[in-house]
Amino acid sequence: MSDSRVEGTAEESQEAVSTRKLRRYDSLDVESGKFPGDQRHGCEVTNWSVILHLAFQSIGIVYGDIGTSPLYVYASTFTEGIKHDDDILGVLSLILYTLTFIPLIKYVFIVLRANDNGNGGTFALYSLICRYAEVGLIPSQEAADQNVSNFQLELPSRSLRRASKIKSRLEKSQSAKFVLLFATMLGTSMVIGDGVLTPCISVLSAVGGIKQATSKITDEEVVWISVAILVCLFSVQRFGTEKVGYSFAPIICIWFAFIGGIGVFNFFKFDPTVVKAINPLHIVDYFKRNKEQAWISLGGIVLAITGTEALFADVGHFSVRSIQISMCTVTYPALILAYSGQASFLRKHQNEVADVFFNSTPDPVYWPMFVLAVMAAIIASQAMISGTFSIIQQSLSLGCFPRVKIVHTSSKYEGQVYIPEVNYLLMLACVGVTVGFRTTAKIGNAYGIAVVFVMTLTSALLVLIMIMIWKTHILLVIAYIVFIGGIELLYLSSVLYKFDQGGYLPLVFAAVLVSVMYVWNSVYRSKYYYELHNKISTEMVKEVTSNSNICRMDGLALFYSELVHGIPPIFKHYVANVPALHSVLVFVSIKSLPISKVPSEERFLFRRVDPKELNIFRCVVRYGYRDLRNEQEPFETILVERLKEFLRDESWLYALRNEGEGGENEIEELKREKEEKRKDALERELDTVEKAWHAGVVYLMGESEIVAGRGSSLGKRILLNYAYNFLRRNLRQSDKVFDIPHKRLLKVGMTYEL
Repeated sequence: MSDSRVEGTAEESQEAVSTRKLRRYDSLDVESGKFPGDQRHGCEVTNWSVILHLAFQSIGIVYGDIGTSPLYVYASTFTEGIKHDDDILGVLSLILYTLTFIPLIKYVFIVLRANDNGNGGTFALYSLICRYAEVGLIPSQEAADQNVSNFQLELPSRSLRRASKIKSRLEKSQSAKFVLLFATMLGTSMVIGDGVLTPCISVLSAVGGIKQATSKITDEEVVWISVAILVCLFSVQRFGTEKVGYSFAPIICIWFAFIGGIGVFNFFKFDPTVVKAINPLHIVDYFKRNKEQAWISLGGIVLAITGTEALFADVGHFSVRSIQISMCTVTYPALILAYSGQASFLRKHQNEVADVFFNSTPDPVYWPMFVLAVMAAIIASQAMISGTFSIIQQSLSLGCFPRVKIVHTSSKYEGQVYIPEVNYLLMLACVGVTVGFRTTAKIGNAYGIAVVFVMTLTSALLVLIMIMIWKTHILLVIAYIVFIGGIELLYLSSVLYKFDQGGYLPLVFAAVLVSVMYVWNSVYRSKYYYELHNKISTEMVKEVTSNSNICRMDGLALFYSELVHGIPPIFKHYVANVPALHSVLVFVSIKSLPISKVPSEERFLFRRVDPKELNIFRCVVRYGYRDLRNEQEPFETILVERLKEFLRDESWLYALRNEGEGGENEIEELKREKEEKRKDALERELDTVEKAWHAGVVYLMGESEIVAGRGSSLGKRILLNYAYNFLRRNLRQSDKVFDIPHKRLLKVGMTYEL
């Protein structure tokens, strides 16, 4: 850096320099402010050719689940047969308006706006709330985090009193924070439950169509054929979806063309008067005729909107506009035509409602339709399985799920991940449900609860966002709650009625998953608070390192810790047992931010631990909940390069501050002498880091054992000594999650009494 540049910068930054004199120099703040980034919230693609291309691709990924619903909706609704001819009109009217209000109006035009920098799902909603209000339960927030380009929220300028009141109440109420976290965990668990039930009901419905071609195939054989397909589907997950993904969109497009075309054919051939279902009075008449039975049948009708949550969850792979286009131009019209065509067929063939999809398919296209149905079912299953992996990855990054290995299956496309342990558990669950329930009607009862629960939780979080962040007019919020919320609560009451007919299954799944997530997150928080309250002060670091019995040896040591603020207590335990320190020591804290992705240039924050000659640094490595932690370039290489950048920036800022303090009267020769000393000191530090790196990198990791302290309650002892330690022993350790080389790993054991 030239002298003229230093002088010019100093003149332009006098005000900044004078401000810097008033506070302690904090390298984390400086480093975080280095990259201003793009401050837009929810970056959107504007090139129409790209948007249309994404819209086409989204058809294969997003709509597989909702697109295969016509396979089983009428059969699940009329479980006891059709009692009255006009009941068909009532059910069709309910399907039409449910598709219009929930997937189209709620998700496509409202919920998609609540994306988190282009990403969707339950965690996206939770992260938006966490960024706007301090409702996170881990005290790891830093002012520097808000300078990350993706962290900023683009908020309306008009402030409303109710938004501030709700925000204040949320921040002050510990119970409200727990409720928000619990709702997020519950929603996540229900979506994972979808990942189990979607393959079961989709594949079983599609394979069941073969019974229309031959009577030799029994229900038992259909079940085992479905099981074989499911086992094959889960077995190929480790290869990723990159190659087969290219065929998804064309297949689902052909599927929609077929079901829409057959719907039009049946509509004109059998009974075009079903168009009267547009009149919502047929819904009223349906309830008047059937009363309680009509309310119970809503549990089958709600299956018409299964997979709707995928509209929001998968928006990160595409864009809001592309999903809006594909839904409005392809999916919605095809589904309306398919359900209308089946209703027309049923008006003339009421006794064939159990297999209406394949019975209403014309004979010449039966076999192509059967093959398409099986392929569409597999694609729908694949989309939900991939979505489950992605959701668990997000849960893991926020400390809400036990450690599992995340495998990135594609070097080209983000978000394509594979989790071996979860894959095999899902496969066992799918096989168990298929063999145990055997019919789509019973699985449908379970499926409906999972679907409606997730939608209701999404609405609850969305109302908070509408009030606090969007500052929507209160009348519009009330209208949303009354119309959309009312419809979802009505459906929820209906599906809960079938609790003893299979509806208990997703609730059992959710209870198990929420319990696992709660145990892990609860201990994770307790451990963090313990380290925070027992962290090592700067004075203690000086005292420990100044001990004459401690020797310094060449090399770079990376000491992993979850603590963001300060140095963890396990460091003192390490020095007491191993009286040797490497020439450069970096305390690395892996931190998750409530945003989807952190730009790589903004990922590392450094701070020096005084005194300077110790060469001890703290490093916070920040990830979003969709970031992958196993980069192609070795982690240590990136960290060393960022450390060097930090040393250069620190040296330059130190010179800038001295330039401001010295004033214009300082002798030019003295200035040059200071500059030379600064450069020499910087070169020595860079050389020390370089030599330490080449001498070898050692990873130090705390292996803490968590036990309940003396006098703890029975519940706490069960939570810590048994539940948490069972999970910890049977899941992957941190070194495996972070891909740390075993030959260079040193674990430091310590017992935490919480």
